[in-house]
Amino acid sequence: MLHYKFSDTEIKKLLKENLKIIIDTREQKNQHVLDYFDKNKIKYKNQKIDEGDYTAIITARPEMGIYRDLYFPVAVERKNSIDELAGNLAEETDTRDDIRLIRELQRAKTKSIKIHLIIEDPNGMEHIKTGKYRSLYSPKAFLGRLSSIQDLYLHDTIFTSNANTGFEIYRKLYYSVRNFLKELDVDIGPVENE
Repeated sequence: MLHYKFSDTEIKKLLKENLKIIIDTREQKNQHVLDYFDKNKIKYKNQKIDEGDYTAIITARPEMGIYRDLYFPVAVERKNSIDELAGNLAEETDTRDDIRLIRELQRAKTKSIKIHLIIEDPNGMEHIKTGKYRSLYSPKAFLGRLSSIQDLYLHDTIFTSNANTGFEIYRKLYYSVRNFLKELDVDIGPVENE
């Protein structure tokens, strides 16, 4: 097994040349995010993700000793509005013990995946507190549920405009991957034939 510590120069090179955003194939209505990635020449691809809507990898770089793509335990969950989040948290049609979003966050926690929640509403917290959303959830119940989820499962919650969503997704994933690379101590050698 080969373990390696990257220098700051190597980390900058990897982030510039080999960082790729993975977008869950079920992610919808995200053209504004894709437009940001395209405009800023951010590499991305669609692939099924079990936890979150976006994650990031460092693609293989054999000349630097990275013989296979490196995946990182970090993801971004995007909600396109406070209404969507309220709807997700108040699902009554779900027949299991807890709602789908919470089950996803529980799985991520079990796998030690750091989740960032991005909600496309720059005044989202104010809208929650004043009940400006479509749901039967009372503001107190909604705020309580969100606060509990933040404490239990989320690394960060960001309220932002649609125009800044791509920037926030990239920022969170870029710096998470950067920090993982600085602390990396994993086998990066070639896959051995069995």
